Amino acid sequence: MTALPAMNPTTRNPEDHPMTTTTPQQPLLLTPTGDPQPLEDALVHSIAAGLPRETFLWITMAQPDGGVRIRYAWTDGGTILGDRVDLLAIAEPLDATDWLHITDRHVESHHRGRIRTDAYPLRPILADVASGVRAPDERRDAIRRVILAAGHLSGQRPTTLTPPWFGVGPALLGAAP
Repeated sequence: MTALPAMNPTTRNPEDHPMTTTTPQQPLLLTPTGDPQPLEDALVHSIAAGLPRETFLWITMAQPDGGVRIRYAWTDGGTILGDRVDLLAIAEPLDATDWLHITDRHVESHHRGRIRTDAYPLRPILADVASGVRAPDERRDAIRRVILAAGHLSGQRPTTLTPPWFGVGPALLGAAP
């Protein structure tokens, strides 16, 4: 490795101080847009990159106004396996209470500031669905009570007390991976 000549603060001749720089053809302009999508995409990608294959991610991002934005993501192999789990669950048929019970058994939650990530490893969820794991009756009764209470508070009659399987794959969740 060769040393560069010492820089003399009074000398401004580039030939005295060899250096390579790259000048962009067009100036790089960073303008605030108010669109959180590019930043959120980068965050989701960063979170997914640190997790195992075949994982479904439910990412909740707290917003400055007190609301939340929910993003779904899948690590490598997760989209195909998630859709496979959903097809099997619907064929059983499993419902939303079964979804809560089965996914709760395997979820790992992580927090980064105002971002909560629930990571669901899909292989153990597939095994539970395939082996016939179902939510216990106590949990089913509790979910029905919540649905009835929500209907009472809103003044609406619930259309069902057993909502369908929620989903762990992009086809059922209506989300692009």
